Amino acid sequence: MTIYTKTGDKGKTSLFDGARVPKDDIRVECYGTVDELGTFLGLAKHHVNDEEMAGLIQKIQNKLFTVASILATEDPLKVKHHITEEDIKELEDIIDKYMGLLNNPTGFIVPGSNIKSAYLHVARTVCRRAERRIISLSKVSMIDELVIKFVNRLSDALYAMARYSEDEQVKVRY
Repeated sequence: MTIYTKTGDKGKTSLFDGARVPKDDIRVECYGTVDELGTFLGLAKHHVNDEEMAGLIQKIQNKLFTVASILATEDPLKVKHHITEEDIKELEDIIDKYMGLLNNPTGFIVPGSNIKSAYLHVARTVCRRAERRIISLSKVSMIDELVIKFVNRLSDALYAMARYSEDEQVKVRY
């Protein structure tokens, strides 16, 4: 089986529901950024030395396929998998756990005192970009509010895991 179809050679791609759109369509930009996020999480997963955190990252990566499939489907009636309030609660539990282990610190830190925290911080910033792109899409197309909520909580969960993973909490000096 070949992976090239040649159908995208003229700058268009197919969404999950069969609609054809330009490759630079905001919808494609959204699910492409979510794909980038999942890939960075895959990289981060191989640098964390905490099996529980690696498992959480794996679970998040899987859930990002749900997010991407929703974003890659123009017709909401054709969406097969959904984000739930339970998915969001699981992210909130991650945030509470890791921030609690740090005694709920405040203030900015310089990210990346080691490679594991650095990769998690990169994932966090890609997640924030995905959120911004999804908000842009929501201005022209109906987007499930739980998707927006999930991505927002995910960036906080990634921040909590990244901050917990720092070897040193280097405070920002202005």
